[in-house]
Amino acid sequence: MPEPPHILVAWLTGVVSGFIASFVPGPIIVAIINEGARRGFKWGLMIGLGSTVMETIYCALAFAGFSTMLENRTVKAAMELVSFLLMLWLGIKYLRAQAVEERNLRADRIEQRVHPSSAFMTGFVQVLGNLGVLLMWIALTATFISHDWVAENIEEKSACVLGVATGALVWFLTLAFLVSRGRRKISPKTLLLMEHLSGVLLLILAGAVGVRIVLLLAKH
Repeated sequence: MPEPPHILVAWLTGVVSGFIASFVPGPIIVAIINEGARRGFKWGLMIGLGSTVMETIYCALAFAGFSTMLENRTVKAAMELVSFLLMLWLGIKYLRAQAVEERNLRADRIEQRVHPSSAFMTGFVQVLGNLGVLLMWIALTATFISHDWVAENIEEKSACVLGVATGALVWFLTLAFLVSRGRRKISPKTLLLMEHLSGVLLLILAGAVGVRIVLLLAKH
């Protein structure tokens, strides 16, 4: 059976990572549930779209500004280890969470200055004010390149960024639709369960990265 084009692998990597990154409950999901249920499907979707655009920008910045460092084999190995540790830490953090974060203080301060008047800008500013999202994408893009899921060329990086936008938008579209159809009563317990599931997924990914590191150490 012929292998799929590698650019398709890059795009699918982006889709999966974009979906999982957006799936983690937080201020954006809480805003979509509250505002989308009150103002309708379009409002909730536009919050998600604003979040998706800023998330995609952070992913593109991570590729543009940091992936070139991976040309050095030592730096590449170090970043692979760091990404493994970060995913492990995030997985444990989400799995041990006792409540879902509903506000981001830095984003709130930016909102007070910008005063976003649209749903799109609300989602955009919430992600803009969360520098943890940029750090997450730095670690993830390093993982993608070090594992050869995304090649060091503009075509595959662009495909991956497009995949991130696709995965995030699919999730927010689904969430906004469900909320607007009258299922607004997504309980805090359900949100917490979603966060725990995100932790499990990250731990599985961290485990796969850890196995690769062990195999590389055994080989060399």
